[in-house]
Amino acid sequence: MIEPRVLAGLAVLALLTISPGADMALIARITVTRGRRAAFLTTLGICSGLLVHASASALGLSVILATSAEAFTIVKIAGAAYLTYLGVRSILESLRHTPESAPTIVRPGTSFVQGLLNNVLNPKVAVFYLTFLPQFIDPAGNVLAQSLLFAVAHAVMGIVWLSAYAYVLARLSSFFAHHGVRAWLERVTGAVLVGLGLRLAFERR
Repeated sequence: MIEPRVLAGLAVLALLTISPGADMALIARITVTRGRRAAFLTTLGICSGLLVHASASALGLSVILATSAEAFTIVKIAGAAYLTYLGVRSILESLRHTPESAPTIVRPGTSFVQGLLNNVLNPKVAVFYLTFLPQFIDPAGNVLAQSLLFAVAHAVMGIVWLSAYAYVLARLSSFFAHHGVRAWLERVTGAVLVGLGLRLAFERR
């Protein structure tokens, strides 16, 4: 039988998974510009980033981000710059292609790495794992193993949710492509990414 403490932790992770944020904005951009397969690979990259944060939290590395203003700022600016870059690139690409053009083809590894960096360079996720996980982990047990188990559960939730989200977006994108508005969807998702990047840049701990 699963302990109430673990169930509570899983419930909070489920709420975090479906909360709108940079990951969902990136998946929207990838789905519209590259298709569902690329979106799935990006999802795998995002969820792999959760394992990185869980390991760092268990090993105490995330303490540096939580306590050092300089370290937090460096990672924050890097993450903000990356989101802004993706957003600007999406907008520029939408201006170069016609609304009915086929999804952009890129190497599979590119989509995975973009998802991974999008998650790993988000200091808010690192701080969340540092402050959230200890509340639901037995300090007398294997902390790293428990942290990774929560991260795996979070990753599974993320794969299911983001895959379903990408499926719906792909259907909508296909519909809108026939009505000449897909390029506008690319611009909107690009603008959202830029907005999230700017918000992260001015975010305080």
